[in-house]
Amino acid sequence: LLDNQDALAELLTLEQGKSLTEAKGEIGMSAAYILWYAEEARRTYGDVVPSPWADRRILVTKEPLGVIGAITPWNFPSSMLARKIGPALASGCTAVVKPATQTPYSGLVWGALCEEVGIPKGVVNILTGSASEIGGEITSNPLVRKITFTGSTEIGKILIKQAAD
Repeated sequence: LLDNQDALAELLTLEQGKSLTEAKGEIGMSAAYILWYAEEARRTYGDVVPSPWADRRILVTKEPLGVIGAITPWNFPSSMLARKIGPALASGCTAVVKPATQTPYSGLVWGALCEEVGIPKGVVNILTGSASEIGGEITSNPLVRKITFTGSTEIGKILIKQAAD
């Protein structure tokens, strides 16, 4: 991200309308999120939690869930991708990501950058198109084990209802 900060910021400005200074800041913040989650990946060992019983221990282990579905908003298209893709990768999950319809290029460039840095194909999947169709598939597909969404309350309520089924 930082190696391509100027080009990514220019794309973000053209696509979303932020000033170039704000766009560079968002790309920098995106890189900071990815770095933070990458460092957290080093700490995925088990934790021993105090037990109410003297003769027992409680061990919490962290395991990947599988596929996560992520839907991002238009107003922070890069940093929201970082906040959703970063933890998925750090925890060993694959991601199916639907960027906002208004800002698809920021999402598509994330997919290209993931491939460029060596993330295997199929680990980060960026889908553009009909929000209702893609959201419906994310919420109904049994392979998707976790959903992360940032956006309007109206759409959030629809996704919760669909996912609850």
